[in-house]
Amino acid sequence: MSSSTDFLLALESVSVSFDGFKAVDGLNLYIDKGELRVIIGPNGAGKTTVLDLICGRTRVSEGSIKFKDQEITGCKEQEIVRRGIGRKFQTPTIYEHLTVFENLELSLPRGRNVVGALFWNRTEEVKERVHEIASMIYLADQLDRSAETLSHGQKQWLEIGMLLIQDPELLMLDEPVAGMSVSERQKTAALLNDIIKNRSVIVIEHDMKFVESIAHRVTVLHQGKVLAEGDMQTVQANPKVREVYLGH
Repeated sequence: MSSSTDFLLALESVSVSFDGFKAVDGLNLYIDKGELRVIIGPNGAGKTTVLDLICGRTRVSEGSIKFKDQEITGCKEQEIVRRGIGRKFQTPTIYEHLTVFENLELSLPRGRNVVGALFWNRTEEVKERVHEIASMIYLADQLDRSAETLSHGQKQWLEIGMLLIQDPELLMLDEPVAGMSVSERQKTAALLNDIIKNRSVIVIEHDMKFVESIAHRVTVLHQGKVLAEGDMQTVQANPKVREVYLGH
């Protein structure tokens, strides 16, 4: 058994109860550096709750969460962001009336408040960083466009870019390809495979074809516990997993 120092993120015996119902129940989850982990499971399995616990949105009832071997259980959301964990929710939260460039610029760590961000100088360094991220998220030629005119998929990419520009070491994405076209899904898979060169990513997803195209390891949650874990083929062949999915 390796010590938790080897992991970027370690959840140990984590539980959370809502009105006596255990949404997450004694969960152990370990994420390596540079790993792309996908969490799957039927509705109500506790997938989004796990992300809420990691990012400090929901308080852990029992257990411990360590990031880079530092306890983050009980830290406030902003503190966890500063430590290097970025989270994208199911619906994109972008500034609809600003351009793609401005959305990315605003997300740079030194522009934390809107007024401050709009008045600091656009140095060459800032422009370079925005262009670098824009080309990663397929929006290099859309920088002057108002964000509200982007397609659904492009908005999702922009939001991923707004997290990437903050350079988190762990990025968590909740159903990033929901509502995307086939070609947008393929591009998103390529984007995620590119992102993990310098960071770890946790993705919650229902689209199994997409999961196959990105996952290093898959964790199957059921009733707040880990039902199975491994590569996609191992997990798909697991009779318990089949029963849970076919039973739904």
